[in-house]
Amino acid sequence: MTSKELSELERARRRALWALASLHPGDSMALGVLAILDDLDDQERSSTAFVHEPLDLNKIRHSAPVKRHHSGTDIVLEQEIPQPWRERFLQASVGSTRLPEGPYAHDWQKFLVEWEREMQHLQNHRVAQTLAAIAIDRHS
Repeated sequence: MTSKELSELERARRRALWALASLHPGDSMALGVLAILDDLDDQERSSTAFVHEPLDLNKIRHSAPVKRHHSGTDIVLEQEIPQPWRERFLQASVGSTRLPEGPYAHDWQKFLVEWEREMQHLQNHRVAQTLAAIAIDRHS
């Protein structure tokens, strides 16, 4: 997967996650968004760029050590963040203030906390979708 393809994939993932955020689990409007996210997951899994074992969030959290910038602000160095997490962070941070040497460490930490919330919200939607499918099967 090229960097452009990765950027497009993560941009689409970000848009879908933002759309899902405004929907309650079980909302039928979520079905299309969940299908998009499933497709994006499939694309990532089939990509030869990510043949390694996915890193868990704690390993990602510690992959980019915090550095003290000479201005007194803590930053992380983008190149220390492994892909696809770097691109996920960049897509979630479009328009954010940063230093030329790297993004603010608190933005990186906030992104990881928000990612966990988004993944829990996504899981809640998937559970609700499964329960709805089971209920339909029982009534058939």
